[in-house]
Amino acid sequence: MMRNPVVILSSFFVGSAVRNFSPFQFSTEPSDTLAVRGALTLLNCSVHSEFPAKIEWKKDGSFLSLASDDRRQVLADSSLLISSVVHSKHNKPDEGVYQCVATIDSLGTMISRTARLSVAGLPRYLSQPEAASVRVGDSHVLNCEVNPDLVSFIRWEQNKEPVELDQRVFTLPSGALVISNATEADAGLYRCVIDNAGPTKTSEEAEIQILPESGEERTLEFLLEPQQVSKVVGESVLLPCVVTGYPTAYVTWMHKDQLIEYRYSAINRSRALHPESDTSPQFLKKPANIYAHEATDITFECEVTGSPAPTIKWVKNGDAVIPSDYFKIIKEQNLLVLGLVKSDEGFYQCLAENDAGNVQSSAQLIILDQGSAGPTPSAPRDVVASLVSTRFIKLTWRLPAEPHGDDVTYSVYYSLEGNNRERIVNTSRPGEMQVTIQNLMPDTKYSFRVVAHNRNGPGESSAPLRVATQPEVQVPGPAPNLQAVVTSPSTVSLSWDMPLTGNGEIQNYKIYYMEKGMDSEQDLDVSTLSYTMTGLKKFTEYSFRVVAYNKHGPGVSTEDISVRTYCDVPSAPPQNMTFEVLNSKSIMVRWQPPPADAQNGEIIGYKIRYRKGTRKSEAAEITSGSQLYQLIDGLQRGTEYMLRVSAITVNGTGPATDWTTAETFESDLDETTVPDVPSSLHVRPLVNSIVVSWTPPENQDIVVRGYTIGYGIGSPHAQTIKVDYKQRYYTIENLNPSSHYVITLKAFNNVGEGIPVYESAITRPQSDPIDPDVDLYELFHAPYTPVPDPLPMLPPVGVQASVLSHDTIKVTWADNSLPKNQKITDARYYTVRWKTNIPANTKFKVANTTTLTHTVTGLKPNTLYEFSVMVTKGRRTSTWSMTAHGTTFETIPSSAPKDVTVVSKEGRPRTIIVNWQPPSEANGKITGYIIYYSTDVNAEVHDWVIEPVVGNRLTHQIQELTLDTTYYFKIQARNSKGMGPMSDAAQFRTPKGKPAHSWKTDMSMSGTGDNHILVIVIIVSVGAFTIILVVVGAFLCTRRTTTQQKKKRAACKSTNGSHKYKGNSKDLKPPDLWIHHERLELKPIDKSPEPNPVMTDTPIPRTSQDITPVDGSMDPMLQRQCSGQLLPWNTPSADLLPPSGQPSCTTDLSETDISYHSSATEEEPAFTTPIAHIRPTHPLKSFAVPAIPAYPMYDSAALPSTPLLSQTGPHSVKTASIGTLGRTRTPMPVIVPSAPDVSESSRLHEDAGSVSTFSFLLCSNSVTCKNMLMLFVFLFSSRSFNYIKRSLIIYTVATLEYQ
Repeated sequence: MMRNPVVILSSFFVGSAVRNFSPFQFSTEPSDTLAVRGALTLLNCSVHSEFPAKIEWKKDGSFLSLASDDRRQVLADSSLLISSVVHSKHNKPDEGVYQCVATIDSLGTMISRTARLSVAGLPRYLSQPEAASVRVGDSHVLNCEVNPDLVSFIRWEQNKEPVELDQRVFTLPSGALVISNATEADAGLYRCVIDNAGPTKTSEEAEIQILPESGEERTLEFLLEPQQVSKVVGESVLLPCVVTGYPTAYVTWMHKDQLIEYRYSAINRSRALHPESDTSPQFLKKPANIYAHEATDITFECEVTGSPAPTIKWVKNGDAVIPSDYFKIIKEQNLLVLGLVKSDEGFYQCLAENDAGNVQSSAQLIILDQGSAGPTPSAPRDVVASLVSTRFIKLTWRLPAEPHGDDVTYSVYYSLEGNNRERIVNTSRPGEMQVTIQNLMPDTKYSFRVVAHNRNGPGESSAPLRVATQPEVQVPGPAPNLQAVVTSPSTVSLSWDMPLTGNGEIQNYKIYYMEKGMDSEQDLDVSTLSYTMTGLKKFTEYSFRVVAYNKHGPGVSTEDISVRTYCDVPSAPPQNMTFEVLNSKSIMVRWQPPPADAQNGEIIGYKIRYRKGTRKSEAAEITSGSQLYQLIDGLQRGTEYMLRVSAITVNGTGPATDWTTAETFESDLDETTVPDVPSSLHVRPLVNSIVVSWTPPENQDIVVRGYTIGYGIGSPHAQTIKVDYKQRYYTIENLNPSSHYVITLKAFNNVGEGIPVYESAITRPQSDPIDPDVDLYELFHAPYTPVPDPLPMLPPVGVQASVLSHDTIKVTWADNSLPKNQKITDARYYTVRWKTNIPANTKFKVANTTTLTHTVTGLKPNTLYEFSVMVTKGRRTSTWSMTAHGTTFETIPSSAPKDVTVVSKEGRPRTIIVNWQPPSEANGKITGYIIYYSTDVNAEVHDWVIEPVVGNRLTHQIQELTLDTTYYFKIQARNSKGMGPMSDAAQFRTPKGKPAHSWKTDMSMSGTGDNHILVIVIIVSVGAFTIILVVVGAFLCTRRTTTQQKKKRAACKSTNGSHKYKGNSKDLKPPDLWIHHERLELKPIDKSPEPNPVMTDTPIPRTSQDITPVDGSMDPMLQRQCSGQLLPWNTPSADLLPPSGQPSCTTDLSETDISYHSSATEEEPAFTTPIAHIRPTHPLKSFAVPAIPAYPMYDSAALPSTPLLSQTGPHSVKTASIGTLGRTRTPMPVIVPSAPDVSESSRLHEDAGSVSTFSFLLCSNSVTCKNMLMLFVFLFSSRSFNYIKRSLIIYTVATLEYQ
């Protein structure tokens, strides 16, 4: 919401103290400068302000530390003075881009325009002036080609006097001297002089002879022709055209096929504009100072012109302004600041730059305080959102309880929820208590508060009101046919069509683009259907998308489209070129590739150029792109060669390294063994030093690459120094006076160190003067060998690894052997090595650099790396530094989940199980997976069904699929950075449907334990309910007695009248059958009065006539009479058996089968009584056996035997026949069994039979009770309920018996 700052302030000036804008600007700014090595140079800068400003200087974007710098200092007028410019092949500390930074603590910071400081190279003449004879009236050109950066220092001398330049005699931009319309005064000796660039250097002298004109015709010849040139608007341009011949030629100039009305004999100088001229940026409108209150919006305007079109950058208090939701670049040049806060106060600068130069202009922003001079209103009441839309919200409220005045106005402050930066909207007139907030974002939460104002200022704020806008539906659709065409290594042309669904007029388009591997997008606004992106990086992949805007806001984005800019020649030479002389005819050259951002394409090779000495003719060899070394052989012995290397892409060859000098050996020496011992070693002690001299080994046929000197007090191993093979003396300094030192000397080569030679010396006392007769310089001077650093190479310290992205880590370190300012002034270089411990056998990778930092790229995401550094100076190297560690950031998975398989779940044809393995390149911790499945492999992704899965799962079950259908499955992994690619589609066809099974088969399946979990839940629920019904029903059934049963009980009592109860059954307590109940079993006891009792098995006959008789003999030890008395376990008695003709109540204790007995005919009664008993091998435990009364015998007609369930087919189970039951039971003896181990399946059948028999005994003639008990048996026939089933049966029996 834009508001004019003047309008905003009009209602707030009362009671506020307005600060004035402070003058703060640069009166002088630095400009591009060409410096000379060893000379002083000055970069001007001055600041105009009413307060003293702190001046600092930046070089290449970093602040200079000038406190300890004795070469560079800031003068009183803020200029930077470099007293002695340092510049060499490997050390260029002064060359770069400089910027002046001025800071006033109470106001802010400003930066000047940038200025480049270039250092001229060593003066050298590429061509010399040559002697010539010139006819009077002719023209002549004297060439003098020098370094391009030294052309401005050239001047000419004639007979060692400066040449006076005018329209006839003048110099060209190349430095050549042109003499037109020659006269006799032009004769003499000419030479070219390079002045003011260090020591004066002159060229060879060339004599010009002036001959009289002979009058003979000479052919016209162009000595110089115009060349293409680019100039900045307003500068002068010289277009040379020098012609010689006779008669004298007339030169005519044309511009764009039109004759220029200016003619001059032989040469013409003219001011002209080249078609390709550049213009430096110029301000059409500069930003202006602004007053504003907090929460308001302001715009800094900046309009710039230039050719090529300048790029605009905004800076606040010296720091670049990064576009965001509250800082926006509008109209490609203006800066919009939304919702001001106090920290926004300061100086804002508009910086414009193109190839022709750069300019800056500043403006100050002051945030006004809202003062108060009396009582202010209380908070407005009842703030509500009366209308909420997608893009606006209408707020209403009531008058404050204490307005303290009549003309009350209101301000509404609002912000995104969770953001402290607020914006403000004011009511249009006093007393108005509603406002509509426009230009909100759809489906976004905002926080609102209202403040009332009276003449004394703003009052209290209302409580925050949080409201969310509605989702947007009227925005434009995606722009179709988005195309990106690469037109050059740094430009891409984009085009698209209007959205098919615009939902109104399209106001503008926003292009979002992002470099591959970066985390944030950049954007720009355009109003046309095409745009050309410029200033892109060469050979870099970019992604583009376009969003259309209408009055409702941004529409649907297009899909990303990716292109890679064209490659180009490398823009930087290879790095860290080194060489090693192997023998008298070969040199090994090594190097590192150019920086990654300067390769501009794939490096396909390297070109090594070399030449002898300073000769111009050179040879070249080309290697493949992956080869970083080359052996140059076939060279001449003892010859100095110059070498340099350049990188090659498909577009051509890039810049080369500086020339490096190497000298081959005079002869081929042996390097298969270590050198011999040096032939002599001499020492001369002084007070604080010892001068060591030596001679090489006598065997000169072995290569010596240097010498190792060791020394120390009493031991030669305390300090070690290595010197060059040409060295013949060395001074060991910083020693203690009057101390005994032992010194050793060894020669070494690439094989190792040779035999040492020892010597000792005692340094002189402190008072001992130096012998004046000894001239050490004359004695030991070696003019061609510099004295090496006496200190050994120390490893770098303070190694740090700073993670920049998912594949980049920046390694920095310090070098204690450098000065405090850490400036490298020699030819040392550093080697960085790194590796990761996954896998454990990973090898180190290395890279060389000549700075104290190195950026390692191409690393794996989310991986821990270790780094170490060593320094090399000549032939001396340090040990590896201590390691630093860094873990790269995560990024989205770059590979899909692998080994995706789909299988059907056994017994569940409509359920499948999907299995997979994590992606091989997860690039972070996997937080989840998404399974996509569809019946159409070619369907759009949004049409597939998705199933989310947590990250620690590698399998998932999908249910309710359609039978006999082909499905396709894809899986996508997710980590904290986003979604990875999808896997390839895995195909699976569900099986065809199978026929329904019978009720018996379903019963059998339920016993296997493999049913669906839903079925198990239902069965358990029904089973629990059935248990309750069974227990209650069984209890009620046992209490139902009939008159016939009472009569039969009386008859039994009369038959066995001598047997009486030993006690009252009411006094008995139910036994604690939960003790050792896992050892209890129910055994059927059957005794038939007939000789042929029968046993029924499945299938069950429907009538008793179908029963086949079997042998029913019984062991007499296992029988007892109806009296209920227990038999002794080990003393069986035949007397206790009843007569053969007398019916009796007996129990069968057989352990081999569980069967249900009935009579052979319907008239013959049968009686079966189940009991829980103790096997003979186990003593009685846990509870006592109550007294058991005698039971009478019953004599009644047998009921028809009817199977409980009719069973057909091959699948059958054991069931019980309904026999002639209905007798009252005696209390059952309870004994603890000690059964042998049997199989689980046998126990299932045994338990089922026991419970079936038990159901008939309990329920007597009640059909409902029996059916309930059989359902109870079915539900608890599975293995998982065996434990509960057995316990409930025993407990129910004991409880019913007790009752």
